[in-house]
Amino acid sequence: MRKIADCRDFPSETQCSLAITGEENEVVRAASEHAVSVHGHEDNPELRQQIRAALKDEIPQHA
Repeated sequence: MRKIADCRDFPSETQCSLAITGEENEVVRAASEHAVSVHGHEDNPELRQQIRAALKDEIPQHA
């Protein structure tokens, strides 16, 4: 099942609204890169674990 990381689930001074969806490892990698480049976090195992813990299952949209 695809996962989603949503910046709105994390406290942010910038009120970031980015959501990243994909396979779990892809989302964790992309979300950690975003957290470092946009929000100034340090990329480390703790950050990746926090992101992984906050992932939600994507709810498929049916047409």
